[in-house]
Amino acid sequence: IPRYRKPKTKRAKRFLEKREPKLKENTKNAMLIKGGNANSTVTEVLKDIYAVKKPFAVLYKKKNITRPFEDQTSLEFFSKKSDCSLFLFGSHNKKRPNNLVLGRMFDYHVLDMIELGVEKFVSLKDVKNSKCPEGTKPMLIFAGDMFDVNEEYRRLKSLLIDFFRGPSVPSIRLAGLECVLHFTAVDGKIYMRSYKVLLKKSGCKIPRIELEEMGPSLDLVMRRTHLASDDLYKLSLKQPKALKPKKKKNISHDVFGTTYGRIHMQKQDLSKLQTRKMKGLKKRPAEKSAEGGGSKPKKSKSA
Repeated sequence: IPRYRKPKTKRAKRFLEKREPKLKENTKNAMLIKGGNANSTVTEVLKDIYAVKKPFAVLYKKKNITRPFEDQTSLEFFSKKSDCSLFLFGSHNKKRPNNLVLGRMFDYHVLDMIELGVEKFVSLKDVKNSKCPEGTKPMLIFAGDMFDVNEEYRRLKSLLIDFFRGPSVPSIRLAGLECVLHFTAVDGKIYMRSYKVLLKKSGCKIPRIELEEMGPSLDLVMRRTHLASDDLYKLSLKQPKALKPKKKKNISHDVFGTTYGRIHMQKQDLSKLQTRKMKGLKKRPAEKSAEGGGSKPKKSKSA
């Protein structure tokens, strides 16, 4: 049984409390690691992804001689050291040129890994347009049937969402929607494009929207994959009971988030329903006598 020493300083105590399990976990951090044989293209890709991902990222500048698909111990060590559950590993060799390995951790062990090859790359420096400020939460768009049909592409879509989604926010400010990341899967390739959103005057309350390319831009091709088993993947998605919403009877929601409630009432007798008292709705004596079962004989006046 491993023994843990009690923290001696308040700083160490805060550090350990930060890493403790929580009902609502912190925003996932990503570590960007350069392989032992990374070239200038891979280095620039890692720098640009780091610029998009900041401040929820750690960039390792030194080269690390490791092969994620053969040995994952060094990745798991760095994950625990820097408290990162996402990683991007870049390498380059003759067999797999301009190679990127995108993955995520579960309990500091590798859950999913997908290897991508960079065929074309346009960096942030090459596009001479204004950039989004650091920490901007991007909007993610996925185009292509492969993201819904193929299991590997479906898992890649989940990985990309996890990697780029940023922090969970309770509300959205229209002017804060500045960055768009667009992923297209077609003809066995994945095209990543990033745009800056420009809000133009339209003559009404809703502004006219234009997209301006700002970089980075990547043409990727899928290579090797290391996917978690269905049981382990299901376990990684498990939520604590305290976060699960309590089921309410007779309440349903549509696709737009509108709440519908069903009310159960006893059968009403509409004949006894009280309506507005109006002269025009008053029953005549003839109608009353007809309801009473015939007319009664008039009493003779006594002399």
